[in-house]
Amino acid sequence: MKFKFIKYTSVWFTLSAIAVLASIGAMVYNKTTYGRALELGIDFTGGSFMEFQFENETDTQSLYDAIEVAYPNSVSQITVTDQNTYLVHAKDMTEEQLQSVQGTIGENLGEYEMLRFTTIGPKIGDTLKQKAIVALVIALIAIVLYIAYAFRKVPKRVSPWKFGFCAIVALAHDVIIALGIFAFLRLEVDAFFITALLTIIGFSVHDTIVVFDRVRENLKKQTRDDSFGDIADISLNQTLTRSINTSISTLFPLLALYLWGAESIRIFIFALIIGIFVGTYSSIFIASPLLTIWQEKGRVR
Repeated sequence: MKFKFIKYTSVWFTLSAIAVLASIGAMVYNKTTYGRALELGIDFTGGSFMEFQFENETDTQSLYDAIEVAYPNSVSQITVTDQNTYLVHAKDMTEEQLQSVQGTIGENLGEYEMLRFTTIGPKIGDTLKQKAIVALVIALIAIVLYIAYAFRKVPKRVSPWKFGFCAIVALAHDVIIALGIFAFLRLEVDAFFITALLTIIGFSVHDTIVVFDRVRENLKKQTRDDSFGDIADISLNQTLTRSINTSISTLFPLLALYLWGAESIRIFIFALIIGIFVGTYSSIFIASPLLTIWQEKGRVR
């Protein structure tokens, strides 16, 4: 039995519209409440990153209080790793401020070792932010051009540019929802997250191209009684098992890394997991139905 994907296009689009609007709403709320749509990490804002290991038992609140005594209103986040070390994100520190923080921590919490210290100035953060945006824009443009070229031999009644545009809409859908989830949970966005977004884009467009390629092949067999929607349904049913199997086989190692991997890559892995779910959904329920609506609007058969 073949499932009629195109028949329920309004349902898929409604679910996606709700998710996209909720994502945009979360970012707007954060912007008006906290001053930023996303919780940018020190990679983009500038700041200091430190990792401490203590000989005696301590807790995040005690560490926070100790740092605040030496450098008030500087700490943005403290997390504990699986190795019982403490990761501290704070404002950019001078050498004098760092020495003051180290001395205060030693006085209040006892012997410790600073395993890492990294500081990034605001100008460098702005440069990285600009480069991240440029990387995403270049990736999107390259995808449109590639898909238009790859589908140049599609039957002339269908423009190859439509395939590229629909793929980009699906990608934008995936990226907005990923950003929205991070905004809602107020998770930190850093260079790893941009890497995750680029990976999500690659996975999503790969899945979409597989479906579109099947559509192209089936268009060559289209009869007078077959609408474009019929061809899309046939193509989606033919690639559904492959899409699901690929997603599940990718999710298993990602879940293992998220549950038992290093703390430093956990947010990165979480972003990839979101991308796998949303990317699979969009390639099946967004890209092809959108292409069908656009194509059948001119009543091409």
